[in-house]
Amino acid sequence: MVATSSSVGSGAAGAATFSGSDSRRYRYFEPRAQRATHYEDVTVDVQPDPERYLIQNWIISFPDGKGAYEKDATHAKSSNWHAFRAPDQEWERTHYQRQSKIETMIQGVINNGRKAGTVKTFDKAWLDVLQSDLGAWKHAEFGLGTSLMQAQRYGYTQMINNATLTNSSYKLRLAQDLTLYLAEISLDIPGWNDDAGKKTWMEDPTWQGVRKSVEAIMGATDYLEQYFAINIVFEPLVGELVRSGFFIPVGAANKDSMTPSVVSAAEADYERNLANTIDLAYLLVNDAKFGADNRTLFQGWLANHGQLAENAAEALQPLWSKPHSKPLSFQDARAKSRERLSQILGELGLKQ
Repeated sequence: MVATSSSVGSGAAGAATFSGSDSRRYRYFEPRAQRATHYEDVTVDVQPDPERYLIQNWIISFPDGKGAYEKDATHAKSSNWHAFRAPDQEWERTHYQRQSKIETMIQGVINNGRKAGTVKTFDKAWLDVLQSDLGAWKHAEFGLGTSLMQAQRYGYTQMINNATLTNSSYKLRLAQDLTLYLAEISLDIPGWNDDAGKKTWMEDPTWQGVRKSVEAIMGATDYLEQYFAINIVFEPLVGELVRSGFFIPVGAANKDSMTPSVVSAAEADYERNLANTIDLAYLLVNDAKFGADNRTLFQGWLANHGQLAENAAEALQPLWSKPHSKPLSFQDARAKSRERLSQILGELGLKQ
């Protein structure tokens, strides 16, 4: 419990009496609902600032006079950065538990599939796709996950840090899952080329648009721009197009029951990450003082990263010509991804 200047009075023998000293509940923050959740108890104000409780200013500062965390680490502005609460309510324990369950599921799919000889039934053309193109996609996931790490240093509140860094962790987990998955099934495929994915990522024209988009996100210096660009722009236009528009449905149609299971975990990850991002962006574009400025800023981010993502998506069309069985056309998958983007922007009142 934290006292304010108005909560200290004179008690018996001049002793200080704190308001709420007889309460058995914490009162240092305002919960979103009537009662604080466990997520709020372990997250809100874990990272305090001079406006909340650090009356002696930042304990650590840099030679240029800046404190440990500064609001100008992002161009977005807020009247109250501490108002954000992640809809998924995820914190360290729940995050590790969920990641563990996903890893157990994926490893079970791989072990059971290999034991049953499933890999040997994969369509031959599909094996080439996995070797080259799924091998390339893991680099995109790794790059996006790495870029989100910047929030650990610059995120102004623990709630924003948690939401961004769990997002990073999910991306890095998927990149690792894909790497290990391809390494394991390669043991059952004679002549497998471990370097095909990297070569495709670096040289194949089909993937250079994706690579350019990912590298633009990685090169951004604003941590919220990266968060926005990944979940509001890149994921609906490119991420879901590749995962749920290609690898999941096309894999199943080419006698591959393993790859869709490995990749599908990322779709559930994205739903959580998207909900968090929309909630934060909604608070910012509707901020009583800075809402208009934030809306203009977001439209700029959308224009810059949106065009790169559009170009990346269009360049991926040759993927759909590689497998023998194609249950979903590129045009249909592309239309679905554009509709998804439109729905997301509609929630935020942004123009496509």
